Amino acid sequence: MARVRAGINGGTLGTWIKLAGPESVEIMAHAGFDFVVVDLEHTTLDLGAASAHIAMARALGVDPLVRVPDHGRSVIQRVLDAGAAGVVVPHVDTVEQARAVVRATRFPPYGDRGSGGTSRAGRWGLLPRADYLDHGNEQALCVVQLESETAIRNAGEILALDGVDAAFVGTADLSMSMGVPAGAGEMDRLVASALAAAAATGVPIGTASATADQARAALARGYDYVVVGNDTSILAAASVAIVNALRAPVTEGAAR
Repeated sequence: MARVRAGINGGTLGTWIKLAGPESVEIMAHAGFDFVVVDLEHTTLDLGAASAHIAMARALGVDPLVRVPDHGRSVIQRVLDAGAAGVVVPHVDTVEQARAVVRATRFPPYGDRGSGGTSRAGRWGLLPRADYLDHGNEQALCVVQLESETAIRNAGEILALDGVDAAFVGTADLSMSMGVPAGAGEMDRLVASALAAAAATGVPIGTASATADQARAALARGYDYVVVGNDTSILAAASVAIVNALRAPVTEGAAR
């Protein structure tokens, strides 16, 4: 099957969505992000909240991805039928796991995903069945997270699989799995090997960044896209900055 590997639909800049209110997606869309990633792995968000976020993103022209909590086929199928542009799947360590994840995102004969054409992905039954199936097999993105030493060492084989559309290097979990601090030499060499594997296979690769400076550095290093910050941290940082600025001592000159 000829897969479309256009990265995150051409966008390079995304952010995590961790709060339930759809205003988070609305704000990120108005801010100019190319895509959002609704996080079901590290939050208490449920499928109802994810569906609302997806609808808001679609309405505002922002690509909605969903990071699912695990490799379970049920959640993958439901968020794709809810209209997600794709799924980000954590802890994909082996070729066998990657193959199973791909099959969960694709319809037969390429996978095991069930047909749900009366969902949002099928425009509530208004989209012709052939178009619904074609979109699921050719457009919905399967993004695998590489976040262990095993995953990185298997990156070449994993990314060569038909149906793996993009990779995401989870550096926080990678450093923990290796028992080394972020940026350690051995970890840096592994990351470099993942970037090389992505370049060799033509698969877009991204990572997360906490700040704009970190994101610039990641893109300069060769990552194709970055997921920068998240709605909760952006709110927290702005709140702290305002409080600290207002509680800081006022100099005599400034007071005048």
